[in-house]
Amino acid sequence: MAGCCVVLGSFLFEYDTPRIVLIRSRKVGLMNRMVQLLILAYVIGWVFVWEKGYQETDSVVSSVTTKAKGVAVTNTSKLGFWIWDVADYVIPAQEENSLFIMTNMIITMNQTQSTCAEIPDKTTICNSDSDCIPGSTSTHSNGVETGKCVSFNESVHTCEVAAWCPVEDDAGVPTRNILPNITTSYLKSCIYDAQTDPFCPIFRLGKIVEDAGHSFQDMAVEGGIMGIQINWDCNLDRTASLCLPRYSFRRLDTRDLEHNVSPGYNFRFAKYYKDLTGNEQRTLIKAYGIRFDIIVFGKAGKFDVIPTMINIGSGLALLGVATVLCDIIVLYCMKKRYYYRDKKYKYVEDYEQGLAGERDQ
Repeated sequence: MAGCCVVLGSFLFEYDTPRIVLIRSRKVGLMNRMVQLLILAYVIGWVFVWEKGYQETDSVVSSVTTKAKGVAVTNTSKLGFWIWDVADYVIPAQEENSLFIMTNMIITMNQTQSTCAEIPDKTTICNSDSDCIPGSTSTHSNGVETGKCVSFNESVHTCEVAAWCPVEDDAGVPTRNILPNITTSYLKSCIYDAQTDPFCPIFRLGKIVEDAGHSFQDMAVEGGIMGIQINWDCNLDRTASLCLPRYSFRRLDTRDLEHNVSPGYNFRFAKYYKDLTGNEQRTLIKAYGIRFDIIVFGKAGKFDVIPTMINIGSGLALLGVATVLCDIIVLYCMKKRYYYRDKKYKYVEDYEQGLAGERDQ
């Protein structure tokens, strides 16, 4: 208890004031200058030069518009010779910060609402009507079972369904691609290249996929999602013409087939019409393609007094670290630490108590 009172009394009734001691030591002096030099290098090199600590910064707010151009040609057993333009393979025509290019498809033509054989799998193959349950359906069904077992082909029977017939068979996927200084003539002739034309906003699909480290032919078969990253890092203390975008590309959908139930990227859409008798029909298309998501990053900075003064103040405060480090080494690590402690600290009694003691004597 007495010890606690002594500590409390020392805390309440004692005051520490700094005392400057000049230590003539090459080791300590050199160490002190080295620490100060490192702190100055950090403040000037990292904080002010690299991180531009003298600037007020803000992040990018953007809106991106996309446009696709070009034609393609196919020659298949179902469609024959067919020319595809932008209205055919860009679906939908406009998206927010995205662009989908159809590169592969499965077409089921002239579907009508009727009854037909379901696609064979382990749940739909049957031998008799007793194997089919009327009214049953599942997540992967194309329609509602009627309870009949019908012929799908010469060797396979499946349960009949009420659906859009003939049902889609997708078991086999067919394998079969602005800156102020930019002028109209340049846009008509340039194609993006990281080395020769890094600021051209016109890209070949194959080049984007290849720059991300993938094969365009492989990706066109089952589809995928590509990210087009646009990075704007602008120093507004310099001329605006130097504020230029940097493009990079990466694939966003997973390619780990063991942990991906449905690899690639696809969706279905239909075109509806009526035949001469008034019956509604449709052509169902399962579209495989590459979805391009445009992702914009970046920040802009401009000189401002407030962050400059804050970082200067922080840098000056850090210089005190050199003194603290040298004090620890001098007072606790060096051979003459007790000698330095005697020079560093001086104990003075209360002046008033000293005068009172002299008068009593």
